[in-house]
Amino acid sequence: MIHFVLHDAKDTVAVAVVEGITAGTDATAWIMDEDREITVRTTQPIPIGHKVALSDMNTGDTVIKYGIDIGRVVTPIKKGEHAHVHNIKTKRW
Repeated sequence: MIHFVLHDAKDTVAVAVVEGITAGTDATAWIMDEDREITVRTTQPIPIGHKVALSDMNTGDTVIKYGIDIGRVVTPIKKGEHAHVHNIKTKRW
């Protein structure tokens, strides 16, 4: 089962494509541009449509989704944690 999708192997987050991802799930993420799968263990619940961190990120780091810079980390995020508006903000303002 595919739990998460990322478009580019350089993405730092992946998007949940199924409901009910709980903390402690050994989730499968599909890297679309390489047609391969990786595993990430979630440490928090991840709602469908939300992101999971694929590596540890520090305050100020750039977040890459779909191969695009989507913002910066405002509080540290550990691999497997929920990545969303509470710890990522746009660089536009």
